[in-house]
Amino acid sequence: MRVLTITVVLLALAFPLAANAAGDEGAEVKARTHFAAGEYKEALEIYARLYAETMHPTYLRNIARCHQNLGNADKAISSFREYLRKAHDLTPDQRKEIEGYIAEMEQLKSSRSEARPAPPPAAPPPAAPPPAPAPPVDTAPALVGPPTVATSSTSSDDEGGAFYTRVWFWGVVGGVVAAGVVTALLLSSGGGPASGNLGALDLRDKAQ
Repeated sequence: MRVLTITVVLLALAFPLAANAAGDEGAEVKARTHFAAGEYKEALEIYARLYAETMHPTYLRNIARCHQNLGNADKAISSFREYLRKAHDLTPDQRKEIEGYIAEMEQLKSSRSEARPAPPPAAPPPAAPPPAPAPPVDTAPALVGPPTVATSSTSSDDEGGAFYTRVWFWGVVGGVVAAGVVTALLLSSGGGPASGNLGALDLRDKAQ
């Protein structure tokens, strides 16, 4: 009776383990199928779940290989190095293979950094606005009078004033007066005609 009970208990424990093993094996086959078909994202999801359930280092290698084919250099390097730390039973050839993968990812990172274009130069600071123009100076215009014309005393005598203020006028008047005086003296000196070699001259007015 005891033997039967122990057998039943062992079978009950073994059945879930067998079911889990069968499920893991089916998931792993499915992941390998995705990887072979180039469906690396789908394979990566399955390998990540299997590693979380079993913590087996082999799945770290498979995760790293998926990242390697997806071009995720940093994630691939991190997973490969974690695999080297946890897989203690690797042969020298297996370790060399993983180190080669890491070197390949390092080279990929280097080539990407070299091909990356340089950042554009910083834009120059905006130019300062020009200073405001000075306000116009309000200057009153100079008062300009009529032009001053200088005239000499001679020109003023010749061109301006009344005619009786001019020199020539008084010269004529003086000459007329002198002639009148001389005539008056001649007339008053004698009533008869003057005598001489030329005969008598009648200086009196013929009208008289």
